[in-house]
Amino acid sequence: MDPRLARLQREVASSIAGLSPRELTRSAPGKWCSAEILEHLYLTYTGTIKGFSRLLETGESLASKATWTHRGRSLVVTGLGYMPCGRKSPAVALPRGISPEKVTSEIENIIAQMDELMTVCAQNFGRRSKVLDHPILGPLSIDQWRKFHLVHGQHHVKQIRRLRADLNTGKI
Repeated sequence: MDPRLARLQREVASSIAGLSPRELTRSAPGKWCSAEILEHLYLTYTGTIKGFSRLLETGESLASKATWTHRGRSLVVTGLGYMPCGRKSPAVALPRGISPEKVTSEIENIIAQMDELMTVCAQNFGRRSKVLDHPILGPLSIDQWRKFHLVHGQHHVKQIRRLRADLNTGKI
């Protein structure tokens, strides 16, 4: 497994270890709970799997031409490893109510499936060729997709850890 996605698996798993379904669904008013954050991540992974599956089916890159805005955004996230706060999630990755039990039991496996598919695509297209568009960052290579998922996942793992701390101190 790619070291970035293996790290992502470990960090997601450790952030939710020992949390009950009830604890996963607690949050401050108007904020996502840990279960919704996990579902958001889960949906981004399943969306990436669908995109990379289409890539294999077509046999050619599905990437568009990058704009300067895309280049700047992808540099910040996949180059510098920084995920800006405050951006709204694309509609396809908004939580829809998948049960916390389903998400927590499947998320590690979904990351592994995503990695396997990326590995096959890397053999066919190369790791550094732009192959698939991200809805905000634009066209990304397979290496950039892996880095995006690590940086994005770590951003949300921090949120889960803050929620966990707030649970422990009685803030929520």
